[in-house]
Amino acid sequence: MNRKGLSKHQVSERLKEFQKRDLKYSSGRILGSMCTCAHPVAKEAYHDFLESNLGDPGLFEGTKALEDEVISMLGEILGKKDVCGHMITGGTEANLMAMRAARNQARQEKSIKNGEIIAPKSAHFSFKKAADILNLELKEAELDENYCMDLNSVKELISPNTVAIVGVAGTTELGKIDPIADLSELCLEKDIYLHVDAAFGGFLIPFLRDIGYKFPEFDFGLQGVCSITIDPHKMGLAPIPSGCILFREEKYLDLMSIDTPYLTEKQQSTIVGTRTGASAAATWAIMKYMGWEGYAKLAKNSMEITDFLARGLLKQGFELVSPPELNIVAFNSSKISAHELASRLDKMGWAVSVSSCPPAIRIVLMPHIRREHMVEFLDDLKNIE
Repeated sequence: MNRKGLSKHQVSERLKEFQKRDLKYSSGRILGSMCTCAHPVAKEAYHDFLESNLGDPGLFEGTKALEDEVISMLGEILGKKDVCGHMITGGTEANLMAMRAARNQARQEKSIKNGEIIAPKSAHFSFKKAADILNLELKEAELDENYCMDLNSVKELISPNTVAIVGVAGTTELGKIDPIADLSELCLEKDIYLHVDAAFGGFLIPFLRDIGYKFPEFDFGLQGVCSITIDPHKMGLAPIPSGCILFREEKYLDLMSIDTPYLTEKQQSTIVGTRTGASAAATWAIMKYMGWEGYAKLAKNSMEITDFLARGLLKQGFELVSPPELNIVAFNSSKISAHELASRLDKMGWAVSVSSCPPAIRIVLMPHIRREHMVEFLDDLKNIE
């Protein structure tokens, strides 16, 4: 560390040099990320609430009220307005909280000491983290021919130690939606906690359904669903980090609460202590600004560009892993491997990712991707082939 402080100008210039090494969403060349440019309205609100700390909410009553409103609005989107939960860092923390609630409930109500969780092979890697941190055994269910969770595999994996089953609404790699309705019936029958990871799909599926797209049920409208992960910093246009965990009932938060005697709130159920209130303010601001119609238009636009890309790929002879359900397109070349194709695209300045199940080039058509970007991308693919 320098002994004498630098001028504001010097600091600014050095920061610019670091930032030059970063890719920018606005370039349209980040094709493998589920995040996007935060909306200016959300950025402004985030800046204005930087000093707020939801870890000590009695000091920031206005910010806490914003968080409560965000939870209610998200619950309304997901089928139940009177839910409870918190704004947190993102899907990983939300999934960890859900598995902790499920584990604690099983310990308290069923005396299960060596808990097991069942998630599809397509589930986010955060469930591996959760299993490790919470001393749970993760059992991975097989996928069906459409790359969705196979219900028969789930049934075979259930044991007396099963504390939770996880279904995904918008898988990270392919954007698939697991049979949540069937999982709900199964979990109600077996008295097992059901968590839905809708980190990606939560800000897409409800709006797309409203304008005519056909999707299966996945939210709190299903009685077996105990908790849902949703990330406003994905299709919600909120700044990073803006994640959210929603619970059907307050009891799930109570199962995780510990005493915090020196704070204004005497019990705390979140994993972290200090929590920025800026995320809650930014999410409140952008949700109020966009409204239902704004998000529906945003989702529709992303799906139209998704369809444009999918048709263009097929026209050029590429093979789609499956028809896209959400705004994710996964494809392969018959001539070179996915990893080799990704390497060549990287050299041309395209930041794509490679899915693992199955290996394929994975493109996420987030709001920063425009039609002209995909025209250029398809042209570059011709040169590679």
